[in-house]
Amino acid sequence: MKYKDWLNEWLDNTVKPASKIRTYERYKEVANGHIKPKLGDYELDDLTPLLLQKFVTELLQSGNLITGKGLSANTVNTVITVLQNSLKSAMVFGELKEYMADKIKRPKAKENEVSCFSLVEQRKIEQEVLQSKKDKLFGIVLCLYTGLRIGELLALTWNDIDLMKGTLSITKSCHYGKGANGKFERCTELPKTITSRRTIPIPKQMLALLKTIKKRSESEYLVASGADPISMRSYQRSFTLLLIRLNIPHKGFHALRHTFATRALECGMDVKTLSEILGHKNASITLNRYVHSLMEHKQEMMNKLGKLLQ
Repeated sequence: MKYKDWLNEWLDNTVKPASKIRTYERYKEVANGHIKPKLGDYELDDLTPLLLQKFVTELLQSGNLITGKGLSANTVNTVITVLQNSLKSAMVFGELKEYMADKIKRPKAKENEVSCFSLVEQRKIEQEVLQSKKDKLFGIVLCLYTGLRIGELLALTWNDIDLMKGTLSITKSCHYGKGANGKFERCTELPKTITSRRTIPIPKQMLALLKTIKKRSESEYLVASGADPISMRSYQRSFTLLLIRLNIPHKGFHALRHTFATRALECGMDVKTLSEILGHKNASITLNRYVHSLMEHKQEMMNKLGKLLQ
């Protein structure tokens, strides 16, 4: 069987029934855009480790379909994941004699640089949002004090918030992708990992604000326009316009999450607690991602300690 034919079988009968829509869409995009054009006409048993490694090298050097430049290590690793998972399944189902894709050398992925707002910028954002008459913008401040991802925020309903206990529960996330009709639509799914399903304490100062907003809300969703939930693209646009009004250099919405984590470390929160609040798989992910902020905090503490010697 040719690899392109197996990829179709694998995507439709293995990935689609068992995976999130977003995962299926991403794998299909990778298969159609990168793998099929280069490897699709090969018979499954002709896909040698050397052939696969040469393909990976080509992706790193000139795999970008638009610019012709190399793909990032993270993107190439996603391609390798599709290669390995599809070929492993081919062996399980008897279409491949021997699985050898585990011999592929993965490029080392670089941790994305953490970008967060300064304390002065954070205060400007908070002040502007709290003075605004647009309740939908309150989600921005909520992210600054809980570290929510944008998909988690936009999926949040009032039923997920316990104002008596002062907690919010992350039980779902939303994104926009192609539905059954092929058109882009709002999709709500379970969080990606078990650790992403979590309960987060809400700062006391925010509870009164949440109670006020809930009283005048017309929607089941915390972030809404009237009775309707807000799209991710629309909310990101509102955030961008907010930064422009405040003359704050542009940062993506995810910078709110990074800002929360940075402030938490600066206030002395331990890494394990922060990891659980952020929904990371383990504390080492949190430590690696925010090690710079942690070291700056430790240096500050050591400098204060050093003053005692003067």
